[in-house]
Amino acid sequence: MSHGKLKAAILIVSDTASQDPSTDKAGPLLQDVITSEGGDQWAVSDQQIVSDDVLAIQRQVTRWSDGNDHPNLIITTGGTGFTGKDNTPEAIIAVMSRPVAGVRNKSIIVTLPGSPKGAKENLSSILKQLSHACKQAAGEDSRTAHAGGVKALEQAAGLKAEQPVSDRQIHSHHHHHHSHGHGGHAVPRPHTDPKDLPKSNDPKRGPTQRYRESPYPMKSVEEALELIFENTPAPKQVKAPVEIELGGHVLAEDVSADEPVPAFRASIVDGYAIIVHDDAPSPKGTFPVVSVSHASPGDIPPLRAGQIARITTGAPLPPGATSVAMVEDTIIRSVTADSQEEKEVEILTDKIKPGENVREIGSDVKGNDMILKKGTEISTTGGELGLLASAGKREVLVYRKPVVGVLSTGDEIVPHDRSGSLRLGEVRDTNRPTIMAAVRGWGFEVMDLGIATDKVGSLEQTLRDSMRKVDVIVSTGGVSMGELDLLKPTIERSLGGTIHFGRVSMKPGKPTTFATVPVKSNTGIPETRLIFSLPGNPASAIVTSHLFVLPSLQHFCGIHPVGLPKVQVALEHDIPLDPKRPEYHRAIVTAGIDGFLHASSTGGQRSSRVGSLKSANALLCLPAREESIAKGNQTQALLMGRLLGL
Repeated sequence: MSHGKLKAAILIVSDTASQDPSTDKAGPLLQDVITSEGGDQWAVSDQQIVSDDVLAIQRQVTRWSDGNDHPNLIITTGGTGFTGKDNTPEAIIAVMSRPVAGVRNKSIIVTLPGSPKGAKENLSSILKQLSHACKQAAGEDSRTAHAGGVKALEQAAGLKAEQPVSDRQIHSHHHHHHSHGHGGHAVPRPHTDPKDLPKSNDPKRGPTQRYRESPYPMKSVEEALELIFENTPAPKQVKAPVEIELGGHVLAEDVSADEPVPAFRASIVDGYAIIVHDDAPSPKGTFPVVSVSHASPGDIPPLRAGQIARITTGAPLPPGATSVAMVEDTIIRSVTADSQEEKEVEILTDKIKPGENVREIGSDVKGNDMILKKGTEISTTGGELGLLASAGKREVLVYRKPVVGVLSTGDEIVPHDRSGSLRLGEVRDTNRPTIMAAVRGWGFEVMDLGIATDKVGSLEQTLRDSMRKVDVIVSTGGVSMGELDLLKPTIERSLGGTIHFGRVSMKPGKPTTFATVPVKSNTGIPETRLIFSLPGNPASAIVTSHLFVLPSLQHFCGIHPVGLPKVQVALEHDIPLDPKRPEYHRAIVTAGIDGFLHASSTGGQRSSRVGSLKSANALLCLPAREESIAKGNQTQALLMGRLLGL
């Protein structure tokens, strides 16, 4: 191959810069890195700007890589996030001949983030290593290139030989004042501690190289919940209309009444509006009925002395009226000629006081009174919603509820409603409909994410697509120790996520995993997606969803306190304990005629036993001990459903 300079082409992917090139800040920085840090080995052969469009990106990349004078290196910057317009990874992968290596024909392709600072730092950290790779891609003889060994290659690239990891750590921790770069630039070195690197199996290494025991430290349930709360995003405020969908939301502001309740003087009984003076008995005798006031809008003529008006419960008093005589204290004395209306009515008592049987304006709620405090949950029993509606509120500020996606994983999983018999090894999907029903029952919007196969690329794409639609992903299966248990490695190695815990000391549910993945919103704002990877066994999945997913969702939308309500129950029979792990035992709790709550087991508690969930409305919190808890003794229980009566 030619011994001239290596050629680099830069592609700026930006809708804004494609309209106004002067807004591009990344291009000049990348050119500077190539010329100043490339050790006189590089030259920028071309730079182009395209919109964040798949076809536009592909056209430019293939124009470069497929031409006679192809660049050795194609650098793209921008369009690598999670928004609907971030198309660079998909566009580049589609045109690569070797997607893993990032090569098309003889050009190496590198995608960098859109942030100018991030793009510069990323390129600076890899540029010196790229010269050797580009020469190899261009057809350089491998034997000749490696004749001098690794040290010769490092020297040619301007790199120092790497120290052992432990030495690098000690050196970097105790000598921050040194500069070890070339030309004023530091030699690339890791900024992560080995203990923070991915702990998951590398799927490419195969079953013979997988871990024989989990590398994730065992966490207690309390420690796991603490990590969940630390990493669940803080509640976000949104405006919401006062409609039935408001139930289950939490107010993000104090709410004051827009108008008084009632807004007019109203009768609280069926009867007759009358005029009563403070210094005299109420009128007694026979009076003409001059008007009728129903509980409907409309004008009512004023009432004068010596007159009465028939009135219904909730109807406004006629102007001038002060009180209402109950219909029980009256007698009809005459009717109209057509016998359809009352003409005269006798009032039998003179004991009626001013204001009697009248709801005054604002007697329930005064205008501008605070009616609900910040942090109040709008219950689905209707009380808070009714108060807001009566006080004239049309919208309120609440905390946004997360959208939850539920995903099953595994080649063996088939839809529960698929017709026909199961083949050997197939399992009907019980977890997805079960957890979706639970999430909906908790009051959250839930999306069906389907079934993902045990293939690395397929699972990664499913998770990436899902994170564009939902805030929280709840998956089941794929979190144990088999070579096809891909959730953890996909989260860590493919999505750049952080696994906060991968094992919990509990029964059932030991492999429960909680992770966060950084993403960008559709408006480009950095956000966090939560992933709960639950065990595939049905009992484990539903228990851990109640213990871990529910509190996180409640924390996400401002509900407090979080989690299932805890009560004391008396056991109806002996229950053996597990000597090593605390157990969450499926049970049926009933309210007894003795005033106490009683609990009985649903039977065998094997984690795969779906029948243990039938009729269960509680989880008994059983400690790890050698003995049993005897019948009649009390223990704590977490209520999952409504109490039953004996």
